[in-house]
Amino acid sequence: MRWVAFMPLRADSGSTANNNVRCIAGRPLFTWSLEQAIASKCFDEIYVVTDSSEICKKVSDEFSSTVTVLDRSAAIHAETSIESAMREFQQRILFDVVCLIQATSPLTRAEDFRAAKHKFFAENLDSLVTVVQSKRFAWTMAGIPINHDPTIYPGHQDFEGYFMENGAFYLTRANLLEDYGCYVGGRTGIHEMAAETAIGIDERTDWIVVERLLLRQKLRLAKAGASQIKVLVLDVDGTLTDGGMYYGPSGEALKKFNTRDAHGLQLLRENGIRVCVISTESSPAVEARMRKLNIDEYHPGVQDKFLLLLELAERWNLALQDIAYIGDDLSDLECLSRVGTAFCPADSVPEILRQAHYVCKHHGGKGAVREVCDLILKVAQ
Repeated sequence: MRWVAFMPLRADSGSTANNNVRCIAGRPLFTWSLEQAIASKCFDEIYVVTDSSEICKKVSDEFSSTVTVLDRSAAIHAETSIESAMREFQQRILFDVVCLIQATSPLTRAEDFRAAKHKFFAENLDSLVTVVQSKRFAWTMAGIPINHDPTIYPGHQDFEGYFMENGAFYLTRANLLEDYGCYVGGRTGIHEMAAETAIGIDERTDWIVVERLLLRQKLRLAKAGASQIKVLVLDVDGTLTDGGMYYGPSGEALKKFNTRDAHGLQLLRENGIRVCVISTESSPAVEARMRKLNIDEYHPGVQDKFLLLLELAERWNLALQDIAYIGDDLSDLECLSRVGTAFCPADSVPEILRQAHYVCKHHGGKGAVREVCDLILKVAQ
C-alpha cells in the first residue's frame, strides 16, 4: 500500500494572515507536525500544498529533500473546505491511504503517526481520527444534557466521559475519498492523543499556551539527554565569548570570556564529564585561555567541525548520543543536529535556535555556558 501525507497551507489561514509561517517556540508553526511526520517514517511521500510563495520557500529551506511542494490551484484557492483540497490532491497524486496533517496541531509526535498507522492496519479501517479524552459534562444550547443525568452526577473517577476530535491528523483510504468525497467515513477508528493536544492554534491566546508546552517539551528532551552526557563540546566565538572583537594598541585581537563559564566547565570535569573546545578560528588569545583552563581538547582552525567530531567520538569510543554540543552559528549546525543533546545561547542565529533542544536564557559570553553546565550537573546528580 502506498501511504502519503498531505498538509494544506493557505497564506490567509486562520484569524491572522500568515499564521502558518508565524514563529512559535523559535520555528514556523507548520514545521512542528511536519517534522514529526518525517521522523515517524510512516509515509512514502510527504506533500505540502500551498498558494503562498513565502510558504513554498520556507518549506523548501527546511525540508528540501523530504517534502514535495505543490501549488494550490486558483479554482481550489477560492474554496475553503478541506474536502475540496483533498479531492484535488487525489487527482494529482496516487495513493492508497492519505494522512491529512493539520499545521495548527504542533504538539503532534512521531509516535502518534506510528501508533495510528498500526491501528489502521490492525483494525482494517477506512478512516481514522485523532481524539483526546474529555470528562466534562456536555449540554446543548437548549440546556439539555448530552452525556449525563444531572439528577445523578457521577464521581469523576466513575465517569467514562467521551472522546473529542482534536484535529491533529486524519487517515483516509483512497476509495472512501473518491466514492464519497469525504475523509471520515466507513469503518472509522480513533487514535487517542495526550490531553494537551486538545489545544490547537485557533485563537491568539492559544499561541501563548502552546508555545509554553512546546518549550517545555524541548526542555524535557534536553534534560533526558543531559543525564547521559559524557562530553560537552563547545564553540568559542559567540558561545564562550560574546562574539565581539577587541583590539589592543598594537593591533592584537582580544576576546572577552566569562569567569563563571570557566568555573562551570571545571565542575563538569570534576564530575567526570569531558570538555572539548572546537573553533574555526586560530587565536593566540583563545589558546592562552585554554591553557589557563587546562583544557587539553582544544582544536583551533577547524573548518569542518562535524568531521572532527566524528573522529573524536571514535577516539573517545562514544556514540554521538552521549555527546552534548553548544554553539551559536551556522558552522555549528551539523554538529547540533547530530549529537544527543543540543544547546545554544539566547542570541544564536535563527537556524540554530530552531535546531537546539535547549535555548539558554543567557547570551554567549554572558553565562550561557555556565547555564548549560549547571543543567547537566543538576540532571546527572
